Amino acid sequence: MSSPTIHPHMPHVAVPSACVLGEGALWDHRTGTLYWVDIKNPGIWHYQPETGKHGRVDAPERVGFVALTTDTDMVVAGFKSGLYRLHLWGGQTQPLAAPEPDKPGNRINDGHVGPDGCIYFGTMDDSEESPSGAFWRWDGRKLTRLRDGIVITNGPAFSPDGKTFYGIDTLGKTIYAHDVQNGVLGSGRVFVHFEDGWGNPDGMCVDAEGHVWACHWGGSRITRFRPDGSIERILPVPTAQVTKCAFGGPDLTTLYITTAGIGHDPTIDPMAGHLFAVETGIKGLKAEIFHG
Repeated sequence: MSSPTIHPHMPHVAVPSACVLGEGALWDHRTGTLYWVDIKNPGIWHYQPETGKHGRVDAPERVGFVALTTDTDMVVAGFKSGLYRLHLWGGQTQPLAAPEPDKPGNRINDGHVGPDGCIYFGTMDDSEESPSGAFWRWDGRKLTRLRDGIVITNGPAFSPDGKTFYGIDTLGKTIYAHDVQNGVLGSGRVFVHFEDGWGNPDGMCVDAEGHVWACHWGGSRITRFRPDGSIERILPVPTAQVTKCAFGGPDLTTLYITTAGIGHDPTIDPMAGHLFAVETGIKGLKAEIFHG
């Protein structure tokens, strides 16, 4: 068996953000802006590579992801307590949906607008102990629980044709694939199980060729998996806790990578928590926009 290809370029620091728990990388192709969140020092970061300008706005509570809306100044934010409409610059919020009001120990984690225009997101036990997390779908009016019994959910992501839903059980070290039709998931199958020494699967994205780029929490890398689950290449990242990636840039070929500094000594791992970027030569997919 041949060894997997190592990506020829090393990611570089794009923004020295020093996030406690950076997550949720998201490219807005309309404005040329990269957004990401710091979950445990609650805030939303923004970066425009063309000008180099970057900054952050504080969030009122822990925030797992943001999703684009038809108004470029407005996002849907996955706060600990539920989904909210958030004005990025004014700070005004409007509650939209609370998936688990009966589980105060849970919070929303990662999220993604699917090809059908609905928001798919996961919840998790904030203490990372109880299998109280679930994947959800929100169409703007109704919340639908898709799968439950998970301690830490991550993803989700979709294949380019919208027919496959990928979801992660982080502590179970497994990425699952589900056939999906009209927002309904089929029974899951193991897409990839992380081996010992790989760390745990965290955030991911899918490129235009249908390959899955999965981040390794504790593994200092991203792996590009073919649609059949085999390894196509490994992308080393110069910090241990790699959390999420998203394609951006004018050609959607730059991979932006969020990382976490939580629990790491900055004198030992000085780049923990920063935003990284690397050119891939591989085209990603535009982020879907929520119209609900």
